[in-house]
Amino acid sequence: MKKFKNFICILLTFGMLSCDEKQETLSFEVYETSASGNKLKQITEFPKGNEVVEIVVMPDEKFQTITGFGGSFTEASASLLNELGKENRAHILNAYFGEEGARYSLTRTHMNSCDFSLSNYSYAPVADDIELKNFSIEEDRDDIIPMIKEAMALSKDGFKILSSPWTAPPWMKDNNDWRGGKLLPKYNDTWALFFSKYIDAYKKEGIDIWGFTVENEPLGNDNNWESMHFDAETMTHFVQNYLGPRLEADGHDVKILGYDQNREHLTEWVDAMYKDSSTAKYYDGTAIHWYASTYDIFPEALQYAHNKAPNKYLIQTEACVDAEIPKWKDDAWYWKKEATDWGWDWAPEKDKHLHPKYAPVNRYARDMIGCLNNWVDGWIDWNMVLNKQGGPNWFKNWCVAPVIVDPENDEVYFTPLYYVMTHFSRFIRPESKRIGFTKTDDSLLVTACENPDGSIAIVVFNQNEDSKNLKLSLGEKSAELAISAQAIQTIILKQ
Repeated sequence: MKKFKNFICILLTFGMLSCDEKQETLSFEVYETSASGNKLKQITEFPKGNEVVEIVVMPDEKFQTITGFGGSFTEASASLLNELGKENRAHILNAYFGEEGARYSLTRTHMNSCDFSLSNYSYAPVADDIELKNFSIEEDRDDIIPMIKEAMALSKDGFKILSSPWTAPPWMKDNNDWRGGKLLPKYNDTWALFFSKYIDAYKKEGIDIWGFTVENEPLGNDNNWESMHFDAETMTHFVQNYLGPRLEADGHDVKILGYDQNREHLTEWVDAMYKDSSTAKYYDGTAIHWYASTYDIFPEALQYAHNKAPNKYLIQTEACVDAEIPKWKDDAWYWKKEATDWGWDWAPEKDKHLHPKYAPVNRYARDMIGCLNNWVDGWIDWNMVLNKQGGPNWFKNWCVAPVIVDPENDEVYFTPLYYVMTHFSRFIRPESKRIGFTKTDDSLLVTACENPDGSIAIVVFNQNEDSKNLKLSLGEKSAELAISAQAIQTIILKQ
């Protein structure tokens, strides 16, 4: 009998599985957020099913280096934190920057006021102050600066800050208004100096600015909130001849990102920015927004921008559920196809098809995965905190944030969008590399990154109404698991 058993074992060995050995299994952890109620819940039990989706991870196939994920320090968010009790203020900041929270690594703030400010203001309010002798960041001392400092104290690994102007002070513009208009050429030097003084002022507060975008939404608007118009050539002229040389002369090692608006015009902007070595010299990358569509990520434009400047940053600097008042403590709404955006009412007829109703969770998850899979290396959400009205916002441009608060009753609501953001920001760390994968189900959205510590983070989004069984393979190792219906998972592989 013993001889017969040994004979069978030899046969199984040739079949790649011995009697005394089991097929090697992957060591993994799974965290899931779902429409059924999971919120970054660690999943350890997986139901079996007949149909299995195979995902093969290929760490030898490497793409872009990840810069980070995060949200924005706005006066609106910072002022709301000031209205909350100490416990809830600390709870929110820990949730975004603490080790057990989202661990945000890439953030943004505004220079001068924006629509999510309490009023219009500039750090240079005195007209014709060419040398900016009256420059002051006093407006930020009560709210934005304390919020950033508290976040810095909580963040173990630190985070980068991008700063963006919505407009120069009106006295520098051809229409002498907060809204619309263009920078007068005679103030090119002064406006470049403004950026340098801003770095110095924040440095004195103990805050390092990692980078700038030259102008938020340079295609602008004339009748709404703060804005200033540039075309691609004029912005490049300003960066090439004024902003870049000024920052260089003042010894500031800071990144400059061009454009900073929607992806549908991206190709024409990168053509101007990276026309030749002289125009590209001071540009470190390109910034983009998502408002051109509620579902289309414009992959061709993203690929084009990467190919035009493969060694430059390509960072999503702003996204939010806009033109909506937040739904308070209603998780189900964020998973339903009921939200509309600005384009639902205002897009030209030819573009209406780009702005159908959508589910907010789906929009975030689809865009983040799609961006990563098309060379984007950083993704920044807009306001971190808003109130139940979707403000404060001096123009009443109501929007949604991942965290909604009711200051009057000192209450906090973490929407499902917070958990979607955390699936990326906590587990995909700066300097990680996006890696290759294959999958056998096109309805599942997948991206994968290898972290500096060697772990692999795989984000899977199941938009379907039914759960999916998964077989995950890495080399000779594999694991069987499952993802719930309407769910996002982050799977961590420990190699």
